Amino acid sequence: MPRARVIIDPNSTVGVVQRRMFGSFVEHLGRSVYDGLYEPGHPTADEEGFRQDVIDLVKELGVTTIRYPGGNFVSGFKWEDSVGPKESRPRRLDLAWHSLEPNQVGLHEFSSWLEKIGGSELMLAVNLGTRGTQEAIELLEYANVPAGTDLSEERAANGRPTPFNVRMWCLGNEMDGPWQLGHRSAEDYGKLASRTAKAMRQLDPDLELVACGSSSAAMPTFGTWERVVLTHTYDDVDYISCHAYYAEKDGDLGSFLASAVNMDHFIDSVVATADHVKAVLGSKKTIHVSFDEWNVWDIERYQVEDKVTGIGNWPVAPRLLEDVYTVADGVVVGNLLISLLRHADRVTSASLAQLVNVIAPIMTEPGGPAWRQTTFFPFAVTSQLAVGEALKVKLQSDEYDTALHGTVPVVDVAATHDAETGRTAVFLVNRALSEETTVTVDIRALGEVAVRSAQTLTDDDAHAKNTLEQRERVGLRVNETATIADGELTVTLPPVSWTALSLA
Repeated sequence: MPRARVIIDPNSTVGVVQRRMFGSFVEHLGRSVYDGLYEPGHPTADEEGFRQDVIDLVKELGVTTIRYPGGNFVSGFKWEDSVGPKESRPRRLDLAWHSLEPNQVGLHEFSSWLEKIGGSELMLAVNLGTRGTQEAIELLEYANVPAGTDLSEERAANGRPTPFNVRMWCLGNEMDGPWQLGHRSAEDYGKLASRTAKAMRQLDPDLELVACGSSSAAMPTFGTWERVVLTHTYDDVDYISCHAYYAEKDGDLGSFLASAVNMDHFIDSVVATADHVKAVLGSKKTIHVSFDEWNVWDIERYQVEDKVTGIGNWPVAPRLLEDVYTVADGVVVGNLLISLLRHADRVTSASLAQLVNVIAPIMTEPGGPAWRQTTFFPFAVTSQLAVGEALKVKLQSDEYDTALHGTVPVVDVAATHDAETGRTAVFLVNRALSEETTVTVDIRALGEVAVRSAQTLTDDDAHAKNTLEQRERVGLRVNETATIADGELTVTLPPVSWTALSLA
């Protein structure tokens, strides 16, 4: 049986766990919005057409910030199309996902939906693909100026007298990607992002702005892109973005379960590059990371099976990117959350991509039910328990070899401690494919504590899924092996599992 030993000390901290770490992402893509959040004919739909069953699940998921409306979609989006009377809004071609956008949900409707779920902040993206600085400051004026200008009065006439007061803005999306409408070089994007950021701050100086980082650590321009963009924008922005997706390839479950090793390296590399630019410029300011797209996603399946094509084929809300997640996928999502917590000093905003139907923890059927995917559980529990400060955890673990990541620990771990309540959370992953792993946690520095809860995501079949036909096939189980004696917590982790322990 593999073994691991962990030492936890509440005085050894990484940084405060910001609530924005538990954000999500809603793009006008596939059935994310239409037939996902918004389905006027659904039995649970409210007076605005939003599904109440989805609202309830989003509340349970515990998302704190939602990036909107894209994504690749935003690089061809005219925000003016999505405001004003619904019957007058144009239907537009969405070139990013080869779909037809009816513009029945826009800034007003989405903000209303955010108010219904409660406690979630809007992170708004501007189009720096086919548009530029002028359109960005016009959207900002429409959204944030209280009154007295043409655009603020237009907002009021459209039913919103008070401003939306959006604080966090993304300066475009994945502008390093050749697939992106308006794709630019790092030099050209950096100059445009700097001009746009300066203009937006002239209107609203206290905004928090995110510059586009690389859309993947595998991009040939990775590293150079961040350095060049930040050289132009360092004084103008607060964040550089990271995007990463992981999938099991060719049946190599062992490498897939260690995906967080790659995320750790990605974050460390971006932080090192940002700090290099800081040193070169002699700046006292520190740039943070907005990991505003991350998840498990098999992009190759979309490219082969799902992609919509044809000059005359522009469907509304086609079924795109509707990955059905396994237990292993859920375990990896839990492990990626561990990686984010491990970097809480620099990753102060993150968005699970996406929220409903599209590579999402929540699935729906038109006219039918909504249900939780396997990835729902580690996100919801981590969002609930990870409060206070992330801790510098000491780990000794047996190891195993992977094809993609070399030799890695069988166990991965993160912990948080809230000094105000005295509560501690420990998050553990067992990457062993077939063996239970015993973990001993030295908790003497916590004083007298007890186990409040111990929950594990596992199944005898690591590829088990929740589907329309079996919506509750997979769920959390109480882990009854967690015991405390003589200042040590001992717990047994099933193979291919994620576990959350709450101590008080």
